[in-house]
Amino acid sequence: MMSSTVLQLFGLALLASVLHAKHEHGNHLVVAPQIPVVEIGTNFTATCVIINTAEVTADDLYWNLSKSLVVPEKYYTKINASALAVTITITGEESEWLFCRCKKNSPYVSLNKSKFIHGILLKKAYQPRRAENLSCIAEQSGDSISPNLSCKWDAAGRQTEDFQTLYTVMVEILVNTYNATTHLNTASVSLGTYPNHMPLHVWVVSRNSLGTVKSDDLNQEANDFVKTYPPSKVKVIAEHSFPTSLLIRWELPIDKREVRLTHQIRFCPRGSHTWSYVPHTDTDNEITSFRLQKLQPDKAYVIQVRCKNQRKNQGYWSNWSANVTETTPEDRPTSKPDLWQVSAGGQGEEVQLICKDPKFSNGRITAFSIKIQNTKNGSLEQEIIPVESRDHQNSSESRISLLKRISLAGSQFVRACVTASNSVGTSPEACLSIPATPSERLSVVDLNVRTKEGQMFVEWKQHNNTAVTEYVVEWNSHGKTDWQRENRSTRKTVITGRLEKFVCYNVSVYAIQSGRIWKPARRQAFLEQAAPEQGPSINTSNPAYDKAELVWDEIPLDKRRGFITNYTIFYRKENQLLEPIHVPGNTTSYTLTKLSGNTKYDVWIRASTIAGSTNSSFHSFTTLKYAPGMVEGIVVGVSLGFLFFVLLAILLCICKKDVIKENFWPQIPNPGESTIGNWSPDYPLKAETPKENCMSVLDVGVCEVKLGFEEDKTSLSLKKDKYLSEEHSSGIGGSSCMSSPRQSVSDSDEGPDLADSTASTVQYSSVVASSGYKGQTPSSHSQHSIFSRSESTQPLLDSEEHPDVSVQEGCRQVQRSPRPSVFTHGAENQNIIESDDFRVLGVEQHDFCPLKEDTEPTTEADSLSADTEPEAAVSSYMPQLGGYRPQ
Repeated sequence: MMSSTVLQLFGLALLASVLHAKHEHGNHLVVAPQIPVVEIGTNFTATCVIINTAEVTADDLYWNLSKSLVVPEKYYTKINASALAVTITITGEESEWLFCRCKKNSPYVSLNKSKFIHGILLKKAYQPRRAENLSCIAEQSGDSISPNLSCKWDAAGRQTEDFQTLYTVMVEILVNTYNATTHLNTASVSLGTYPNHMPLHVWVVSRNSLGTVKSDDLNQEANDFVKTYPPSKVKVIAEHSFPTSLLIRWELPIDKREVRLTHQIRFCPRGSHTWSYVPHTDTDNEITSFRLQKLQPDKAYVIQVRCKNQRKNQGYWSNWSANVTETTPEDRPTSKPDLWQVSAGGQGEEVQLICKDPKFSNGRITAFSIKIQNTKNGSLEQEIIPVESRDHQNSSESRISLLKRISLAGSQFVRACVTASNSVGTSPEACLSIPATPSERLSVVDLNVRTKEGQMFVEWKQHNNTAVTEYVVEWNSHGKTDWQRENRSTRKTVITGRLEKFVCYNVSVYAIQSGRIWKPARRQAFLEQAAPEQGPSINTSNPAYDKAELVWDEIPLDKRRGFITNYTIFYRKENQLLEPIHVPGNTTSYTLTKLSGNTKYDVWIRASTIAGSTNSSFHSFTTLKYAPGMVEGIVVGVSLGFLFFVLLAILLCICKKDVIKENFWPQIPNPGESTIGNWSPDYPLKAETPKENCMSVLDVGVCEVKLGFEEDKTSLSLKKDKYLSEEHSSGIGGSSCMSSPRQSVSDSDEGPDLADSTASTVQYSSVVASSGYKGQTPSSHSQHSIFSRSESTQPLLDSEEHPDVSVQEGCRQVQRSPRPSVFTHGAENQNIIESDDFRVLGVEQHDFCPLKEDTEPTTEADSLSADTEPEAAVSSYMPQLGGYRPQ
């Protein structure tokens, strides 16, 4: 330990003396050592020495990397008062400076600052690594081997841009050495002439500024580095007498005196990428031909050949020769045709027999021979079905042939047997028993179909599998059917046929017992699902008042692209989207409820699968304005209301008939029951019943008697019988004038004043002449003129409405017709009255005219006017059957 320290101090003293002599007028700081390159990842130690000054000491020094990073003092080592060492780890690949600087701030240091800094440039590199996996090859050129030996290796380790590794390939042949230098990992060494059958010694030297390293040596014979051309003129010959073999012939690429070769042969069926290799032991000798055996007849094969140095595990294989294709000769089919059946419609009463070519058809199938045995009558039918010319080496889909359609009607089952023939012979027979009604006794159960990674897997269970000889897995879509057979122990398989995405397949599994078909299990499956290609089509909406039934068509099977999981119904009114409705995927109709009447709705339906959804086109409908039965209800309600109103009105009329009758048909008092007679002191208080021919005169002024009737006497005589058959009256006291059918005072044209007067009290006066009526014998009692007045609400009589009747004539009649009583008359008066003409009394004015006494002489002029007056139409009242009512 002491000796090493002494040596270090001695070295530093020597370095200081040398530097002092060299830098007498230079820097005061010197950094050592000044080496060209340092290894990345190692520790580097540098020493800074103070020379030619006592201004500073080692304590005033510090180290700096690239003028920015100050090295921490923990990496410093103080050697003495004038020397300071630092140890750092080399990192990174870029070069950088390491400076020694002074931190003392004195006037001298400040004035000579450039003399108190010194450094070294650290150039970095990696240690060279040994080349690995060295290999060399000498390729054929023309008829001989090229003299250039090409070598390659794997460059180990890393390199920097400033210091790259230099590689030198060394080749030693006996006493001669050849080399080639490169910075890459490949190099070609020229040997002048290739030394066949001579030993070669090859290695690689790796070198850079940090050192040199040598690779492992290759010590081999020169022919071990040779790679020849592939065999030339390769030919394949098919021999008809050997349908399962092909003869291969070729020529050597190089003279065997230079290189002794061995060969390798491979072959595969055309279109296949799986090669079969002939064992190397069969081609190890120096040969130029070989016969391939155990091939399939009538099958095209692709054949290739290559060669290399005969030494075992030495040398390089040549490239494969060009492909040569040849087809083996035909042979008799060695396997049975694959016979199957599909339903041909007719409710299962007909089936179509289909068949695939035998797996080992050994040639093009030209015809199928079919035999059909029917259990109904035991008949046996035979038929030869020719096959159209086609490329029999295509895929299995193109090898399906339609044989014959057979009927199962009336048969328990039908047995069909088929053989296939080619140009050489006939295949073994394949039979199939087709029952009219398949039994379920041996049917498979729990059939499950699933897809994974682009493949369709089929699983099933079989409880009674002892009698089952095989299974048939069938799949069909769009009228195309394919199938494959599985052995009796299979419970899970993958469909090997070509399947398409987004297509629905009907997968069936049949259990087969010695050719007899049992009832299958079926499932639908998609290899891959996607959103439907189109949405459902809404065909009808059937709107009602507050609901609408939507009916839509299912999406066609070829456009579903997956299983429909559900439908979503969207509908809106007046741009207001209502809550959508979800229905199952197996539903094709739905009734929307809680709709508004007389409203337009827009509807669309979304069909969904597990992979996406697609909307249908818009469909619009308008709900009804009235619900069914609403109009009938309104009509029935209005009718019932009207009927109720009518019944109520009738009931009211019945209950209030007296009030209605009093308002519309006022009571007319019966003069015969009047008490006016009680008003005169000359008559007893006696109520007499008015007679039919009782006459009285109504007077509200001066009375005049009309001059005559306007109608003839014939009409008068007819009317007399009618009018005198009943009791008539026009007021209190009676009247000699008949009731007239014309209007009363209230209905006359006199105006509203007169009409209103009928509702008020009207005073009536009755004047009876003392001489009685005309033609009557006066009684012994003295007749006095009686004037009576009464108040009545009775309307005016017709005679009051027609004042054109002469009041005076009426007065005369009164004078000529005395009566014993004012209100009654005798029976004799009736005859007298009937013989006379009726004279209608009228009211002309309201002046009172007194009647004269019977003893007053009548002038001749008056008599003449009375006798010669023309007869006019009788003004009378309609008969009053009921008489008068008492007031």
